[in-house]
Amino acid sequence: MTPRQHRLYINGQFVENRSGRWIDVINPATEAPISQIPEGSREDTDRAIEAAAAAQPAWEALPAVERGGWLRKISAGIRSREAEITAAIVAEGGKTQQLAQTEVLFTADYLDYMAEWARRYEGEIVQSDRVNETIMVFKKAIGVTAGILPWNFPFFLIARKAAPALITGNTIVIKPSELTPNNAMLFAEIVDWVGLPAGVFNLVTGYGPEVGQALASSPKVGMVSLTGSVNAGVATLQAAAPNITKVSLELGGKAPAIVMKDADLDLAVKAIVSSRMINSGQVCNCAERLYVQKEVYEEVVARLTTAFAKVTYGDPAQRSDIDMGPLISADALQRLEQKVALAVEQGAKVVTGGKRSGERGFFFEPTLLTNVNQQMTIVHEETFGPVLPVIPFETLEEAIALANDSEYGLTSSIFTRDLNTTMQALKQLKFGETYVNRENFEAMQGFHAGWRKSGIGGADGRHGLEEYLQTHVAYLQYH
Repeated sequence: MTPRQHRLYINGQFVENRSGRWIDVINPATEAPISQIPEGSREDTDRAIEAAAAAQPAWEALPAVERGGWLRKISAGIRSREAEITAAIVAEGGKTQQLAQTEVLFTADYLDYMAEWARRYEGEIVQSDRVNETIMVFKKAIGVTAGILPWNFPFFLIARKAAPALITGNTIVIKPSELTPNNAMLFAEIVDWVGLPAGVFNLVTGYGPEVGQALASSPKVGMVSLTGSVNAGVATLQAAAPNITKVSLELGGKAPAIVMKDADLDLAVKAIVSSRMINSGQVCNCAERLYVQKEVYEEVVARLTTAFAKVTYGDPAQRSDIDMGPLISADALQRLEQKVALAVEQGAKVVTGGKRSGERGFFFEPTLLTNVNQQMTIVHEETFGPVLPVIPFETLEEAIALANDSEYGLTSSIFTRDLNTTMQALKQLKFGETYVNRENFEAMQGFHAGWRKSGIGGADGRHGLEEYLQTHVAYLQYH
């Protein structure tokens, strides 16, 4: 059977790409092709930017509450096609059915949540030093925005970028990952079905060096929001620099988890396994390295060994009762194999797992590493797979120093029953997020942002909404 060929979505229409080239989309559980997407060109991208620029003034002129109404229509459209979108995410991303369904419903909720901000975001009136003068601070749209997406939460990330952009009067061009574009095509179909004004939302598929760079380097794009690797973030900054384009980046992570001797170990182990195995460990805020106080180190390792051995995995399209699916690609599998091999070469011990599972599909066994020290590469480079190194420590001060010893600064976590310990950790951990006695997963009303090489700016909540606004100050003198 010939895989379905998709089209670009530009200016309210599904259109052919100008390059005539195609990209195969592969099911990571079976390694079979499931669709083809256009390899978008700079010319295609420019068409989308032009459409977004033409549509933006009229879109911004609408009352915010009307823009919010459009977001609610898209949300309703998503809910009406929940099963279809879930199946697409499972097939192209290797995500479990439960997690894929959660992503779809969370995306719909997120659109509804951002729609509520229509009556909430506001400017200011500031006292003037002069008689008969009022200083007013307006919050206004930036103009055309661009969203460059990763493959690990591909459907939700559309909404995370498009919803705050649209509610604040911006238009947007989305570039999904070439690995997981089918769900984005369904999003575009829903946008088209609800009748969103042409040019407000545009979708161009293709590779980052072509489409992503065209978006970041365009003088007509006022803001670029990228979620991806550090290298992709650097390339985006470089492309945006000549035009001084605003850039918001969510990049890599190497999240530390700290387990104190007074922790509830049942809770800690469950939360750590959940945080490490979700989406096969391919989440930027997963617990990527574990520090355990020496008094409970052996017990925690034993509990984790048992828990890792119980993790189930397989083709998520065939089984709904598994904990994780495959890695996203053959390249991802090869990188993980190399990282584990290097850790063993540097002295780490594989307690459980450590290798590819099966000959078909990009599956990797849940892997626990001990005899690890802070100098090893596995402790510092982002792993993006179901692999967890465990390191003992003696004091809280030592654990915090080890946790902070990273070029990343996205998320962190600590498990303890002591309030003083918690507050010391919250005071000293240098990360954008810290989870206390729970799994690593953010809320839409919070603010998801990293320090250091984990990014610039952030998403979600009021602060994430304000990323898509710029200020206009008026000095009003009257008599």
